[in-house]
Amino acid sequence: MTLDIKICGLKTDAAMAAALAGGASHVGFIFFAKSPRFIDPAEAGRLRQAANGRAKAVAVTVDADDAFLDEIVAELRPDMLQLHGAETPARVVELKGRYGLPVMKALPLSKASDLERIKPYIGIADRFLFDAKPPKGSQLPGGNGVAFDWRILAGLDGGVDYMLSGGLNAANIGDALRLANPPGIDISSGVESAPGVKDPALIEQFFRAVRAARDDRAA
Repeated sequence: MTLDIKICGLKTDAAMAAALAGGASHVGFIFFAKSPRFIDPAEAGRLRQAANGRAKAVAVTVDADDAFLDEIVAELRPDMLQLHGAETPARVVELKGRYGLPVMKALPLSKASDLERIKPYIGIADRFLFDAKPPKGSQLPGGNGVAFDWRILAGLDGGVDYMLSGGLNAANIGDALRLANPPGIDISSGVESAPGVKDPALIEQFFRAVRAARDDRAA
């Protein structure tokens, strides 16, 4: 099975180069002002040029209005929208129609019953991103470096396409792949030296850990 790997919250040429060199299938740009990973749409559009033909560009937004989304889509020319706020199924349908782009809907999980939340989005969202619920007091819906119990995903319908996110890093990615066997993974804070500061060496280390984990499973 092909494993999609998204490096999210990219802001520099060096981080982009490391993500592409490692074999990222997706590169994510965050357009949420409260995030330390926030990037201006025009700058994101410049950075994404390196990914053309190599990785899909994902625009990550949180309850963004149409005017801001118009700007993001015009500047970035994303391959996919990621909605990380309280967007309803109707909003997902609206945005898919407005931009003609696939949508990945992020949903926070902490227990098995939280998987019920995906049902209204089945057949509407093109993919899901499962993240841990934010810690109390956090202003960020994602990128908090917190993991959830990946074993709850064992009860998920095999037809649900998703990316696993939340607290992933080089040390635990082997366990995550073994316990959840996700079709895709998403990492942000786990390859940073400080909040919002991507470390090319940590990105490289993460890809090595993914390859090692997959080799172990294939052996």
